[in-house]
Amino acid sequence: MKRLTALTVALLIGVTMFAQQALWGTAPVVSPEIHDNNTVTFRFKAPKAVRVQLTGDFLPVQKNAKFEAPGIVDLKEGQEGVWEYTTPEPLKPELYSYSFIVDGLRMNDPANVYLIRDVSTLTNVFIIGGDRADFYKVNPVPHGTVSRIWYDSPALGLERRMTVYTPAGYETSGKRYPVLYLLHGMGGDEEAWISLGRTAQILDNLIAQGKAKPMIVVMPNGNASQEAAPGESSRGMVPPTMQLPKTMEGSYEQAFPEIVKFIDKNYRTIKSKSGRAIAGLSMGGGGATNYGQRHSDMFCAVYAMSALMSIPEQGAVPADDPNSKIAILIRSVIENSCVKYVMEADENRKADLRSVAWFVDCGDDDFLLDRNIEFYQAMRNAGVPCQFRVRDGGHDWEYWHSALYQCLPFVTRIFGKE
Repeated sequence: MKRLTALTVALLIGVTMFAQQALWGTAPVVSPEIHDNNTVTFRFKAPKAVRVQLTGDFLPVQKNAKFEAPGIVDLKEGQEGVWEYTTPEPLKPELYSYSFIVDGLRMNDPANVYLIRDVSTLTNVFIIGGDRADFYKVNPVPHGTVSRIWYDSPALGLERRMTVYTPAGYETSGKRYPVLYLLHGMGGDEEAWISLGRTAQILDNLIAQGKAKPMIVVMPNGNASQEAAPGESSRGMVPPTMQLPKTMEGSYEQAFPEIVKFIDKNYRTIKSKSGRAIAGLSMGGGGATNYGQRHSDMFCAVYAMSALMSIPEQGAVPADDPNSKIAILIRSVIENSCVKYVMEADENRKADLRSVAWFVDCGDDDFLLDRNIEFYQAMRNAGVPCQFRVRDGGHDWEYWHSALYQCLPFVTRIFGKE
């Protein structure tokens, strides 16, 4: 009888564990598996699949006429329909994203619950630790606070949302802090830098090591037609898109001082030029440069990452539809060219530009590199000091993680200088 009872209990435990796996979706495979030598194995169970592929930003890029795309590799089918691929070489320390393609259908890894949204795409992520990538992790250091804040924008006629980071101790210190305004790229929103960019983790870790000053970081939504990120506004769960109305046509740029005014009113900021800096990537890099040029009395430093500085005028606007969203955007970039603004500068404008600390950072494989070189050359010709770095990398978050890691110490050195 005791043996029967013991057998019954064992069977019940086994059935319960199996039921919990089915109930909670526990995957029977481990993926990704990071090995001691930093090679990584990816697995996907699909017994009936004909072909399973992996795409990720750690694979050799695919190049076409205009842009680069993450590479694609085939997985090999093994036992019980589990497909597998192991990277042939160790991966360097970084935060990586990936997804599977099963018989032509893009799918996320069911064994990995960690996902990040980039515009309309959800991808799995993982971190290879070590070196700079350890700053992308949550470490046992004092942590800042991340808040989603709503503010009124009379210029845009909307209640709008932004993300604000305050450093550890802000709530009780009574001190005033410098502010970095951090702008996203096209298709992004107020969630981009905090989720994709690992901004809070990088700030916590750099501040803890004394490599960055405690600062407030403001990450606004740069889409003039949006209240907030998709799913977070009164419009409901609308599909995310890069083709938003009013993108870079001037409305948001004119309304930007409202954000600075709101932050100065509601946070303990250093309410002067010496306590404000601005940075951004791609569209936001061009925006940061533009604001620094036209509001040199407001910002002490500009850090432009992979910036959209200008567009060559000849043949830039699609002739077939000059009123399309892309045509309007291109005309706006040409009319507000950061390069042209420097080239046409008189002595008074040059003096204003010299009152700002400039840093331009762009990857050697970035499709915007030539425009960033043009901007740097224009600054040199105008006698405006500008640091310029071309590093290994492209137009992607791997590059912008490392750029933020360098941006924060840069603005730290400038804050407080009159």
